[in-house]
Amino acid sequence: MNIWFKENLDLDAINKFNKNTLVEHLEISITAIDENSLTGTMPVKPTTHQPFGVLHGGASCVLAESLGSIASNLCVDNKTHFCVGLEINANHVRPVSSGLVTGKASIIHLGKTTHIWDIKITNEEGKLVCISRLTMAVVEKK
Repeated sequence: MNIWFKENLDLDAINKFNKNTLVEHLEISITAIDENSLTGTMPVKPTTHQPFGVLHGGASCVLAESLGSIASNLCVDNKTHFCVGLEINANHVRPVSSGLVTGKASIIHLGKTTHIWDIKITNEEGKLVCISRLTMAVVEKK
């Protein structure tokens, strides 16, 4: 089941939409989209570290919320609605000190007023780094 409002989504256009935002600042890049999920990457380096030299949990949350937020906004008619984060939780499973982490946001619930996403972030070896659940509010434009 294809969950996206538009067909033939363009990854370059999605990435350009995030110019001059926190997403760009942290070098988050949307890398793949399939019928019901969105995938993106983020480098692990000093700008995403906490003081002990490993990936900051807040940076993992930014990646998770960015993926779910972008995905939710691709599921609605942006002429009439937009989506914003309502609640996020995250379990940080293993530290990462360098390289690239990959997050995949998969839909759990696609309702008229809320969307719920499961976001799994893995390291370059495919091991789980963080698992997050994000609830998005679907807001009608006035």
